[in-house]
Amino acid sequence: MKTILVLGAGTGGIVTARELSRHSGNEEDINLVKILVFEKEETSVYSPSLPWVMVGKSKEEEITERVDKLNASGLEVVKGEIEIIDPENVAVTVNGKQYKGDHMVVSLGVEQTDAFDLRKFGFNFFRLKGAEAFYSELKKFNGGEIAILVSSLPFKSPAAPYEAAMLIEDFVRKNNLKDNSSVSLYTPETGPMEFAGAEASQELKELLEKKGIKYFPNHELKAVSGNKLEFRNGENYSYDLLAYTPRHQLPELIKKSDLAGKSGWIEVDNKTLETKFKDVYAIGDVTQVSTENGAMLPKIGVFARQQAAVVAHNIGRKMAGDEPDQTFVPQGKYFIEAGEGKASETGGRFSATGKDVKMKTPAQLGHFSKWWDEKFWFFKNF
Repeated sequence: MKTILVLGAGTGGIVTARELSRHSGNEEDINLVKILVFEKEETSVYSPSLPWVMVGKSKEEEITERVDKLNASGLEVVKGEIEIIDPENVAVTVNGKQYKGDHMVVSLGVEQTDAFDLRKFGFNFFRLKGAEAFYSELKKFNGGEIAILVSSLPFKSPAAPYEAAMLIEDFVRKNNLKDNSSVSLYTPETGPMEFAGAEASQELKELLEKKGIKYFPNHELKAVSGNKLEFRNGENYSYDLLAYTPRHQLPELIKKSDLAGKSGWIEVDNKTLETKFKDVYAIGDVTQVSTENGAMLPKIGVFARQQAAVVAHNIGRKMAGDEPDQTFVPQGKYFIEAGEGKASETGGRFSATGKDVKMKTPAQLGHFSKWWDEKFWFFKNF
């Protein structure tokens, strides 16, 4: 029996495991393929909905599910911390036990670290507890300066800070705090979502301005003290309530393995997602993937899903003795919440120019589509 090791039960890992399970030929009493999913967390969080949690529009029970509900015929979740990754031998060690496979898919996501001791001053809204804690403070907020801070680059879900800013502005306005409050967004980026191209970036910038959100690009954080943000360009700004993105980096476990590349991420074939080790693949946020023109692909969940589907399909072909026949194409769409019950559908084919990526005017249909994506994700996978 063939064994496939899936490292991580995040977006990419779940899609990989589910797609492999669906097409494995496994039935209730007949297992032709063993799929092992390794995960240290008890629950899976649907992170695209975290900005909603920040303003009280979603609760923990709506955007989480137990990882062990992934278990199915031939698909088993192994809980525990991965101690060793041995890509050369297609093996991992968990809780002192080694698991050997025929294929391995690494989907461990980024490691979030706390740069500049930001946890002492604000809330990491890329974590469920941070988003919940921010909302607890927002409910008590009587007015002042609200800051959304991108602490470093790169970071996953690059639309999230912009969604957070617009949803918070909506909350402030609806709670009659607009006259004595302001929402500001500080980022090292030279423009919002530049990977989507100049046109989409400018449209998002104009949307922020229209809502009265102060936007500060080219602001690289230098230090935080008290209620003041200090930037490397010499500018300082005060705040009363702070939400921030953490530093994103390659997990320490992978840094210690032979999978770590010179880029600081796992380097893969841009089309097949195979690493330098045979039958070992990496997908999602841990990877460094280039577009046809050499631009770095942003770390967005829609790409992790597509990469997972391609890898699962090709592994299935290999196990059947056939040649892999699918390649990853960086295209897709996602929704940017803009407040007022509206969201903008943004998508197309991602390249160095970004000319094929379009951002639609925020609409209620976009908001409903994002809500439906969340509901369908849990229905389909758990």
